[in-house]
Amino acid sequence: MVLKMKEWLKNNTFHHSAFADVNKLVRLKKQQKLRISVALPTLNEEETIAKEILVIKSELMDRYKLVDELVVIDSDSTDQTREIASVYGAKVYLSKDILPELGSYRGKGENLWKALYVLTGDIIVYIDADIKNIHPKFVYGVVGPPLTSPQIGYVKAFYERPISVGRKTLPSGGGRVTQILVRPLFNAFFPDLAGLIQPLSGEYAGRRKILEKVPFFIGYGVETGLLINIYKKFALSSIAQVDLDQRVHRNQQLPALSRMSYGILQTFLDRAKELKKLDFKKNIPTNFIQLVAQNMERHTVKEYKIEEVKRPPMIKVKSYLEKFYS
Repeated sequence: MVLKMKEWLKNNTFHHSAFADVNKLVRLKKQQKLRISVALPTLNEEETIAKEILVIKSELMDRYKLVDELVVIDSDSTDQTREIASVYGAKVYLSKDILPELGSYRGKGENLWKALYVLTGDIIVYIDADIKNIHPKFVYGVVGPPLTSPQIGYVKAFYERPISVGRKTLPSGGGRVTQILVRPLFNAFFPDLAGLIQPLSGEYAGRRKILEKVPFFIGYGVETGLLINIYKKFALSSIAQVDLDQRVHRNQQLPALSRMSYGILQTFLDRAKELKKLDFKKNIPTNFIQLVAQNMERHTVKEYKIEEVKRPPMIKVKSYLEKFYS
């Protein structure tokens, strides 16, 4: 098992600098007759969305013709996210308006799933919208492997993640849910995936022919579910990872990370049960009870409904088939 992981790390782990020749990537895209689409899932990202769109559009659409379309899929933001995104040149969609006949859920995974319907690319790039140090490498880094290696179909980014502690910023320490929850679970039940350095990273690219064939969980568990499903259906060799050096973004507080962990755990148990890695009959409760400290002596009980609904593979959706395969 260790030898297999070492071999995968050697052959399927890259640094973004290997793909910094964007002109070469553009030539490869044209030779392979591919379109590349970028999707930004958003919810109240007015502080960072303009810069992300400006960098991607000016560098990778105007200066270099690597990206063919840039789309924002929004979860009904209450700030100026949609207006700003539109002004800076992105196509903007409300998630609830896409495939309305199938209803709508609130969650990042829902946005990513519905993006497959509105985007036209053969390679789909997902980029989180809260990146403070956005750079073209966040896109060309993850599209480089599938453009240069036909066997690679899904690419995850990894990076150092600074964390703010009071008024200080430490150079690393982010990715707490990854280290405390996800990597131990992968080690125990899906050890082939234990070589993924940042399995929960929000920056990744996938071939449409892969993404359309796997289910998407609507919430916090979307990245975990995609990794497990793609691994089982298309093999570890189809997955790669790229070092982007560092990602700076807002850090979640512990209560939010606790809720995130519960959603990821639901997804993991769903996959482990269906793939016969675990055998249990009881369904995981969707109600999550959290104790919130009010002061040194009192805690308030808060209850959240966290339900990782699973959207079917897009290839099974009638409207999608009619749009792309009729």
